[in-house]
Amino acid sequence: MSIGIIGAGISGLTLAYELEKKGIDYQIWEAADRAGGYIGSRWETGPDGQRYLRELGPNSLLGDSDLLLWLDELGLTPDLVFSNPVSKARYIFRDGQYRKLPSGPPSLLFGGFFSWSTKLAIFRERNNKTVSPDGETLAQFFRRRFSREIVDYALAPFVAGIYAGDPEELLVSETFPILLQYEKEYGSVVRGLIKNQSGGGRRQSFSFRNGMQALTNKLAASLTHLSLGDPVQRISRTSHGWQVESKSGIQTVDKLVLATGTDAAARLVATQYPAFASALNQVDYPPMTAIHSVYKRADVAHPLDGFGGLNPTIEGRFASGHIWSSSVFAGRCPDDEVLITTMVGGRAHTQSARLPDDVLYDKVHHELVSSFGIKADKPVFQTLARWERAI
Repeated sequence: MSIGIIGAGISGLTLAYELEKKGIDYQIWEAADRAGGYIGSRWETGPDGQRYLRELGPNSLLGDSDLLLWLDELGLTPDLVFSNPVSKARYIFRDGQYRKLPSGPPSLLFGGFFSWSTKLAIFRERNNKTVSPDGETLAQFFRRRFSREIVDYALAPFVAGIYAGDPEELLVSETFPILLQYEKEYGSVVRGLIKNQSGGGRRQSFSFRNGMQALTNKLAASLTHLSLGDPVQRISRTSHGWQVESKSGIQTVDKLVLATGTDAAARLVATQYPAFASALNQVDYPPMTAIHSVYKRADVAHPLDGFGGLNPTIEGRFASGHIWSSSVFAGRCPDDEVLITTMVGGRAHTQSARLPDDVLYDKVHHELVSSFGIKADKPVFQTLARWERAI
């Protein structure tokens, strides 16, 4: 049996790697001249020769012991970098400043982030007997079981960070089905979380010494049938499988896997499956621009003691949020500097992501200055990466 794979992002690469281990014949095609897809890491040199590690796409992995064993099999254990303990803290912009989100029952109960009415709603959720109807969105689910405040100041910013999306549009069944399972099995999300908080193994956040691209580079290097810079022009059904026509020629495979974005997939299946292609073309990918800014540590008043700060849409901020990259992982910039990755765009701020470079740099700098007590007139170093079709 032979298997064709179109697309050498993390999904296509992982499938090809597992097939190679099992000795199954495969061929993987990638239009770009490098593997990795959205995963990209770059070492950049600053004006005075300083070195900065920028993540252009995903910033980290969240995995358990099984994933760590798989990475060890790949030979990546020596390159692992685990997140600093301080990064467990999450900040949300509210009432003019970044405030730490409650991390457990004591800070939830005695902290001032949420109102007493929301705290009461969380306590009462265990006795909420309502059941999710078909087609319920995330926002509707959390308002029904908790409160509007939870939606505005916890759910919405985190959904923007994960999906660059709007909780008023995303279905709970497609984004967090575990919540529906808890509701069904335990009659309560809170009770389900308590029952399962130690299940499935402890997950950790980590990356690699030279960034996330170390993973895709290692996978790509282990493949014997990877064709880069080889865009697939068309596919067609045969009596025994699929014929794939690419820049390098024509090849026939028994089974075919599309590991591409939905736009490329729609183009390839349009002739064979027009209705499927039409559905694929309706999948929304909001744009996102990642701006990387470096400042002297002495010029930043905020301790940056967390993963970063998210901006709820209701607060009307320019950026979706800021990752304190040098706080999360060591070695991303010199010790006397800080590296901040700012995300601009998403479903709620589509046009902001497409602003000219100089406008984005200026707006981000001023938001960082006002948010974190930065006294520098400009960053030591600043650059960006654009994703027109992001998440």
